[in-house]
Amino acid sequence: MELRHLRYFLAVADEGSFTRAAERIGIGQPPLSRQIRDLEQEVGARLFHRLAHGAELTEAGRAFRDAVADIPSRAADAVRLAQRAARGETGTLALGSIGSAVINPIVSSAIRSFRRAYPDVELKLEEATSAVLAAGLREGRLDAAILRPTSADSRDLRFHVLAEDQLMAALPTGHSLAGRPGAVALAELADETFILTPREVGAGLYDTVVEACRLAGFEPRFGQPAPQIATLLSLVAAEFGVAVLPTSMGQLGVVGVTFRPLRDKAPALALTVAVRRDERSNLVRNFVTETRAAAKAARSTA
Repeated sequence: MELRHLRYFLAVADEGSFTRAAERIGIGQPPLSRQIRDLEQEVGARLFHRLAHGAELTEAGRAFRDAVADIPSRAADAVRLAQRAARGETGTLALGSIGSAVINPIVSSAIRSFRRAYPDVELKLEEATSAVLAAGLREGRLDAAILRPTSADSRDLRFHVLAEDQLMAALPTGHSLAGRPGAVALAELADETFILTPREVGAGLYDTVVEACRLAGFEPRFGQPAPQIATLLSLVAAEFGVAVLPTSMGQLGVVGVTFRPLRDKAPALALTVAVRRDERSNLVRNFVTETRAAAKAARSTA
């Protein structure tokens, strides 16, 4: 039984006439009559009384009509749903993010733009370190992730830059440099103890800070490690040492911590959307395209 047989049957039932149904469908009456006879053969019952003035449903025809009346519209809905899913307009996107990413206003603006453009896509969020998120992409647990990339990840992952953070110094409020206005040179911190997240937690930030210190002419001396940025800032406030962080972290406003821009031309720290290199999902592609465009627009107005 084909869907067109049901459409033909319902047209005759609605019109009460083979002639009018044929005109409505746009085929000749003889072919329509043959299609209905084929349907009746398949059903195993007469569906219409053929009358001189038209066609009337039999008892079997009325039962059949009640059972199949919504099938054509449901089939059309199914086609539309399938087409939307194929275009990446519906479905679920498993999105990972490092905890500090959403603090960056460009990143939050980019995600907001995607949600507005694709309101029928459900975002399933996971927060973790960059290393865990990269592993999640490789394992197929995540579809996309907002993280700070490392060169080692570039073999099987593709990165699309959303934002680039400059570095700044985070100093205990009682530090001599905290009371001095203006930028701080990294070399002025050469004798300080640096508080930083371990490399296995955030290789991107760790490597960038070490590189910046080396460019300033010294090797940083690390003190108490901090598993998260919030812990790191608490340690700075408690005068365990100083830190070098992305400028977007300045929005956290922790009591006891003073932020100062760096005078050095230090390396920027990228925040990226990472996806698998062999990704074929239109939903993932839509996420990358929309967030990149929104981030570019946000950067231009910042």
